Formats: sequence, structure tokens, C-alpha cells
Amino acid sequence: MADNEESKTSEYPEVTSGPGRSLEIGDPIDPRDDRQPRRAAELPVVIKQGGGAMRGLFWLVASIGLVVALVLGAKTIGLFPGMKNPFAQEQTDRSGPALLKSVQDLSQFVAAEGNFQVIVDVQKDRKYIPDFLLNERILFVAAGSVEVYVDFSAIGQGAVKESEDRRTAEITLPAPQLRPVRIDNDHSYVYQEERGVFNRMGDAFNSDPNRLQEVYKLAEQKIGDAAKDAGLQKRAEDNTRKMLQQFLAALGYTSVTVNFPAP
Repeated sequence: MADNEESKTSEYPEVTSGPGRSLEIGDPIDPRDDRQPRRAAELPVVIKQGGGAMRGLFWLVASIGLVVALVLGAKTIGLFPGMKNPFAQEQTDRSGPALLKSVQDLSQFVAAEGNFQVIVDVQKDRKYIPDFLLNERILFVAAGSVEVYVDFSAIGQGAVKESEDRRTAEITLPAPQLRPVRIDNDHSYVYQEERGVFNRMGDAFNSDPNRLQEVYKLAEQKIGDAAKDAGLQKRAEDNTRKMLQQFLAALGYTSVTVNFPAP
């Protein structure tokens, strides 16, 4: 037995601990001696962790998200009323300056103005095709105004007659005219819009930035027709007549007559 044990132990190589010293099996181990081998439980364990970069990136993103949430939350509940939101949206205007192309002298008196609102309901569909597949319908609330003016530059020779004592005057003016409709974009909006599946698919491939142009033109036409039937021209005649009578009365005229062409 002794021979067998000796042969077994002789098979293990010597363990070298530190320079110039070897340990053999059976030698006492001093735990205070750093040069001696330690047990497996006493040896420092180095664990290589995989995916450390990904975990670091995750915690970085999570930290940034937490900071953003805290800042927005504090801003929402009014915890720091004087604090500006560092993540607020900013708008940059890179438009160029306006270019003056022409100047025109005006000799027109704006005598009246009408403000209108109209709801434009336009629908485009196809026969025998369900609306959810191919359909366009838009409800547009349009607000606009129309001015009525008298053009004094169109007054011809002999249109103004006065008495020798400069106390009486008679003036013949051209008929009041309607200016083009002016749509108020601040008070005009799309109330509702319906589009079929194929219409939306078409928008994804061929977007039309002037899609509302037809609706705007239709709104201008309706407001213009309403202005003609609103009696604005008669009101413009009355306002122009009153303005001239007050103006000439301040110059010493006691009787002023203002005539307009018959409608």
C-alpha cells in the first residue's frame, strides 16, 4: 500500500510558489504566505461579463428618459414655475425678406365692408363603389370679407357742379364696386374630412399640396355671391354721400347733392 501511495503521489508535479521555492505534496500551507498556493475557494474569481456595452447603453438611455420625465412632470404640475423647458420645441424661420415689386397710388374710398361665413360641403365619389373604398368629402368653414369702394379717379369732367356763390354743389360719382373676396385664414378651418382607403393610399404616393385650393375657390365664389345680394352697394352709396356732405359742409357749402348711376 505504501508503495502504491508513493507512486500515486509521485505522479503529481511539483508546485512552484514564488521564485526559488517549490512545494511538495504534504508540505504544510501557511495562509499568511502569499507565495503558497491557495484553495479554490480562496482564489480570486474573475468573471467576464458579456454584453456590458449594451447594458451600459440601456442604463444611459433609461437615465436620460428619467431626467426628461422628471423635468416635464415638474413643469406640468407647476413645481418650478420659473423654469424653462429645455426640451421645448423650437421653430426656425429661414424665409427671405419680402420684395417690393410695385407701388400704386389709390384714389378709392372704402365705403362699406361685409363679413361672411359659409360652410362648404364638397363630396367626390364613384357610382357603384362603396364610400369607404373611394370617396372624398370635406366640410370647410370659411370666413371672409368683401369691401365696397368708390373710385374717385373715374370722375369725369363736369361731374362736379357748383353755384356761383359756392354754396351749392352737385357731384355725380361712379357706382360702388365690390373688391375680390378676402378669405380670413385665421378663422377658416377644415371641420371634417373623409377619405376612402384608395384615396389615402394615393396620398401616400402622390401627395397634392394644393388639394384645398378648389375648396377655397368655391368658398370665395359663394361669399362673393352673398355680397352681391347683401345690399352692400346701396350702403356704400349712403356712406359716401354722408362723407362728402360733411366734408363740403366744413368748407362752407350749405347744400350738397351726390348722385350715383341707376342700378
